[in-house]
Amino acid sequence: MSRILIIEDEAAIRRVLVKILTEENKDYEVFEAEDGLAGMEIIKKEDFDLVLCDIKMPKMDGVEVLEAVKKIKPEIPMVMISGHGDLDTAVNTMRLGAFDYISKPPDLNRLLNTVRIALDRKELVVENTRLKKKVSKNYQMIGDSPEIEKIKDMIEKVAPTEARVLITGPNGTGKELVAHWLHQKSDRSKGPMIEVNCAAIPSELIESELFGHVKGAFTSANKDRAGKFEAANKGTIFLDEVGDMSLSAQAKVLRALQENKVQRVGSDKDIKVDVRVIAATNKDLKKEIAEGNFREDLYHRLAVILIKVPSLNNRRDDIPLLVEYFSEKISTDHGTAKKKFSKKAIELLQDFDWTGNIRELRNVVERLIILGGKEISEEDVKLFASK
Repeated sequence: MSRILIIEDEAAIRRVLVKILTEENKDYEVFEAEDGLAGMEIIKKEDFDLVLCDIKMPKMDGVEVLEAVKKIKPEIPMVMISGHGDLDTAVNTMRLGAFDYISKPPDLNRLLNTVRIALDRKELVVENTRLKKKVSKNYQMIGDSPEIEKIKDMIEKVAPTEARVLITGPNGTGKELVAHWLHQKSDRSKGPMIEVNCAAIPSELIESELFGHVKGAFTSANKDRAGKFEAANKGTIFLDEVGDMSLSAQAKVLRALQENKVQRVGSDKDIKVDVRVIAATNKDLKKEIAEGNFREDLYHRLAVILIKVPSLNNRRDDIPLLVEYFSEKISTDHGTAKKKFSKKAIELLQDFDWTGNIRELRNVVERLIILGGKEISEEDVKLFASK
């Protein structure tokens, strides 16, 4: 059923609106509030598909209600009810995010048509949000072991928030997949996700890469250049292998997190940025802190939420699913028929010591598909996947 809230201080108008809506559609569940404050209390506690709200009310007027609702539940369409003298205000509410407005006394056809369109739009918004939060097939997290289910559950809780996340785990475990899930399931998914491999950038260039530079800042700086933090504005920046970042760059990242500002190399001008930071490392940062290689204050800024990705050796029950997934993907990429792995072949793969984790397993599966028989046998594994 569609849940509709009417916020109106005139009891007679409320009765008319309730009568019109309930007689029009048995699937409309209509609620009432006698003023703006009462309406906000109900909205905070309940979910609604549509709110009809009078503009001129005591205690809290309709414009204030609209602004408050847009902050806490922006997906709810708001239809404003305006008296003859409120038309200018009603038009202004459209600029503030109202779906539409209707005049008093309400015209039956206009009211019902507006309600139907608003409810259809709400349904589309919900569906678009659901689709948006589906993770791309390129970043699937395969497995149903307790360790992976725990990570998936944490992502569902953390992704919609603005909390910074530090992802830890050995090389090849899929830390970047966790980062992509966090971004794609967040409210920033429409914005960019900028990845920076801190270990792959020379220490003398990391600050320019992250924060940009102005012309003449150093020998090869031939023109102004924006950094990764600016490129990630309104989105997410993923600092992979953050433990390899220089102490100088760490200090600037700390300032960016504290003040939401960056400075390009060679400039003293502040640039505001709105960025969510997700970081990952294969290092023990507490050990790095003790050895003076990593700032403790930056660690605490980054590790608001800590997600530990287990090694493949600690989630061996997921190997059959991973082999199935990689087999199908690799066969599709190569344009060949998918190959089946025998039970004995899978069991042997589960017994291996996977020091290279998921990345190593994928390479082994690809090798077996190329070199093995029509069905990958235990002998194929011994011949082509031996450690």
